[in-house]
Amino acid sequence: MSLLDRVGTLLRANLNDMVDKAEDPERMLKQIVLDMENQLMQVKTQVAIAIAGEHLLEKKRAEHEKESVEWRRKAELAVQKGHDDLARAALERALSHDQLTEGFATQVEDQKHEADNLRQALRKLDQKLSETRAHCEMLVAEHRRAKVVGRATKARQAVGPTQDHTMERMKSRVHVTAAENAATAEILAPETLEDKFRALESEDKVEVLLNEIKSRHAERARITDGNAA
Repeated sequence: MSLLDRVGTLLRANLNDMVDKAEDPERMLKQIVLDMENQLMQVKTQVAIAIAGEHLLEKKRAEHEKESVEWRRKAELAVQKGHDDLARAALERALSHDQLTEGFATQVEDQKHEADNLRQALRKLDQKLSETRAHCEMLVAEHRRAKVVGRATKARQAVGPTQDHTMERMKSRVHVTAAENAATAEILAPETLEDKFRALESEDKVEVLLNEIKSRHAERARITDGNAA
């Protein structure tokens, strides 16, 4: 496959489809970027070679064109001096250089066309490489996020209803233990001054109620004795 064919293949590559089919998308994307960088370097090298070749061919064309002009000058000189045989030989040389000039001119055009194609491929590949780098970063981020979500889903499935029930029982036991600890702390807490006054007030209320009951019984007994008399 020629260099331009390989570049065309890379330019037509559909990253989304390739990622979907890849066993290791991240590794595959990195390899694609690496391939494109390598191809870009090769295209740059070929562009430089093509331009150098174009300049060399143009130099050769100019040299033969100059030689043709020089031999025509010599032919004119020979005619002026009456040496037709020398003039004919000089003109033959001039025609030979004319043919070479035309040949090199054709090669210059072909080389220029090839250099232009390589320059265009270089621009497209450079742009494609920039887009691919950005696209790859996005796809790698999506792939990593998908793996995280997948692991989280598996973790939730692994927990299941049994583990949930166990957690609920543990929560209940913790609440009961906390309540028991609070009650124990309340019972064992030292009696405060406020607690002592509340106890005295409670004793007074009890005495008042007791005296009321005794008074009622004494009143009933007095009434009963009075009736009996």
